[in-house]
Amino acid sequence: MKARTQFRAGQGFDLNEDFAGKRLLGAATKAANKKLTAAQCKALDREETVALTAQIAECQSMLYAQHKKKVLLVLQGMDTSGKDGTVKAIFSNINPMGIRAIAFKGPTDIELAHDYLWRVHQHVPVKGEIAIFNRSHYEDVLITRVQDMIDKAECQRRYAQIRDFERMLSETGTVILKIFLHISKDEQRGRLQERLDDPDRQWKFDPNDIAQRKKWDGYQRAYETAIRETDADHAPWYVVPSNSKTQRNLVVASLLLETLQGMKLEYPAPDPKLSSFKVE
Repeated sequence: MKARTQFRAGQGFDLNEDFAGKRLLGAATKAANKKLTAAQCKALDREETVALTAQIAECQSMLYAQHKKKVLLVLQGMDTSGKDGTVKAIFSNINPMGIRAIAFKGPTDIELAHDYLWRVHQHVPVKGEIAIFNRSHYEDVLITRVQDMIDKAECQRRYAQIRDFERMLSETGTVILKIFLHISKDEQRGRLQERLDDPDRQWKFDPNDIAQRKKWDGYQRAYETAIRETDADHAPWYVVPSNSKTQRNLVVASLLLETLQGMKLEYPAPDPKLSSFKVE
């Protein structure tokens, strides 16, 4: 089964916390590897992810050379779900030409003075580019809803606006894939504690993460509703079990590669006018 079929959310999907710990791809799922230890399976999954990123790099090279199509990869998830780690694992060995990662933080005063999609639209990919959104316009129907900054009616209007926005991007040549990195509440607790306990990683700890954690159930409901409301064939949502970092990276790499391969990319045909050129 293709990863894009296996991990597609769909409009009727339910956010199940047990799913966060599933291992549905990789060495541990293969009957031939039943005698392997968990550590050996993880090592094999890392090797497979590296191989997939090499294929992604080749596709990205063709995308950049062709300079016609665009790709938008949206990464969403609770704090510590691994958005930064996913970007590093999949794109660190790929030519940075034609790739751009954007991390959306809290909006500035100028951004707040515009409509909420204004700051997002500036960063959508250009022809030949993969743009990676680390958080995105979905924050405006997640944190705003959980924190009661907008009411239900406004949230419904924003779902409709987001659907229109993504349809416009698709109709003008952008291939969209949206990924929810799904971790359990217990896994988040462990990761937050690791940040606190490691002096070299304390800089990543934000006390606000604890405050947001207290609203875990509200965020789960907000994500579930947002995914249901905005999943579409031209802008699909995929839910990736992310308690295991190696499983997370393998699944995301598989989803991205399948998407790129489905675009039928190729290098531009040679220019016949150049066949007679000689470099002296």
